[in-house]
Amino acid sequence: MKRNILVIGVATALSVLVGGTTAWIVSEQKSSEQSAPTVIYDNTQRGGNHFTSYQKESYPDLTYAAENAVKAVVNIEVIQEVQGSSYSGGSMDLWEFFGFPGYGVPRSQGEPRQIRGGGSGVIISPDGYIVTNNHVVEDATELRVKLYDQRTFDAEIIGTDPTSDVALIKIDAEDLPTLRFGSSDALRLGEWVLAIGSPLELQSTITAGIVSAKARNLGAIPNEYSIESFIQTDAAVNPGNSGGALVNTAGELVGINTLIQSQTGTYIGYSFAVPSSIVQKVITDLREYGVVQRAVLGVEYRNNDNGEGVVVAAVREGSAAEEAGIEPDDIITHIDGTKLDQTNTLTEIIGKLRPNDKVKITVKRGDQTKQFEAVLRNKAGKAELIASDYVDAAEALGGTFSEVNERTRKQLDIDGGIRVNSIEQGGVLAQARIRQGYIITHINEQEVRSVRDLDKIGEEIFSIEGVYPDGRRVTYSLVQPR
Repeated sequence: MKRNILVIGVATALSVLVGGTTAWIVSEQKSSEQSAPTVIYDNTQRGGNHFTSYQKESYPDLTYAAENAVKAVVNIEVIQEVQGSSYSGGSMDLWEFFGFPGYGVPRSQGEPRQIRGGGSGVIISPDGYIVTNNHVVEDATELRVKLYDQRTFDAEIIGTDPTSDVALIKIDAEDLPTLRFGSSDALRLGEWVLAIGSPLELQSTITAGIVSAKARNLGAIPNEYSIESFIQTDAAVNPGNSGGALVNTAGELVGINTLIQSQTGTYIGYSFAVPSSIVQKVITDLREYGVVQRAVLGVEYRNNDNGEGVVVAAVREGSAAEEAGIEPDDIITHIDGTKLDQTNTLTEIIGKLRPNDKVKITVKRGDQTKQFEAVLRNKAGKAELIASDYVDAAEALGGTFSEVNERTRKQLDIDGGIRVNSIEQGGVLAQARIRQGYIITHINEQEVRSVRDLDKIGEEIFSIEGVYPDGRRVTYSLVQPR
């Protein structure tokens, strides 16, 4: 049976094409799914002669956490305005974002209509800051937040981070109940946790479970710089729980509920949450810098067969790792004294840091143990913080890409480039009506030879140059209205 892992948020992640503000000019150059069990009672046994004595104070009482934390968890209604015929109804494919069903009144071709869906959020400050999932709020035209006391507010998006699926929104209110952050790092396997949210439009629903695993990497976020180190629990969550709270028995926020594993689209046993250690870092960056400061070490790695550390598969040219002296086949055992026992731990550690932070790396190279110090860099390869106006070119383009092989380069007489494999609604590629298969060679007059070159753009895209497989050289230029 096919295993699906689904994101539990908004039903309809639809993008709206930009109209009336910009235009793209295209110029082309001509060229060459039993019975009940039997229960046997042994009358020779007497209660208490083989059981540990029951001590009430030693068992978890979840009422304190539930009655307090629920007050700070909100329902988020998401409204998206889309073209009349552009919504297909929301199939549930692998990795597709979904939530409780969106609905709207169909209209004629080309006429806009509203699609409504929803998720959950957690109030983290008395003045109205709320953390939720990126997939809950992305592409929203309007956001409405309903509090535990049933008051409703319009909300604005402060910032989003697709790589961790975390977003920060704000309502204009004061003296709100909040949840304080707890330590996701201190969570233990088997520890009781509560999931609180608005599944299936049932606001303020509380379910309980235990921590089943930590640091799960599911490959659910399709981004090269994604940070996946999920907390796995068996607390029941369903569509609409996305962005809601995962809390410990002290009523502290230890995660944001994000994913479920299911073949049906509803909960059947496992759920996953973004750990609070990552959430805190992301929202701090969004508030202080306006953008998430993502640190990059610059290595590709895999699990070590003996469970000790991670094996460096490759070191990127010009990266912090190369500069520090890390080499392929090195085994990284510790980062700043923290022992690595799975690859996800490395991802989480680096994900909590920023460009220009220094880390001490312990490596086993053959029979030797070596110490290195690396200065982490940003996505563009620089040891400095990214400005708030930095543009993620790959995200802005809205598509997936691959590098072209040598044969194609020779055939089309190009030095390099990236092929457009798919196109997403709402991105620059869709706005410019670029077709699949187009090979981008320049953006904003900067040469693009590899997918990694997109990180060097960092500004609004105003021109794209490239060639189609048939040899047609086409330039797309953005023209701003007067």
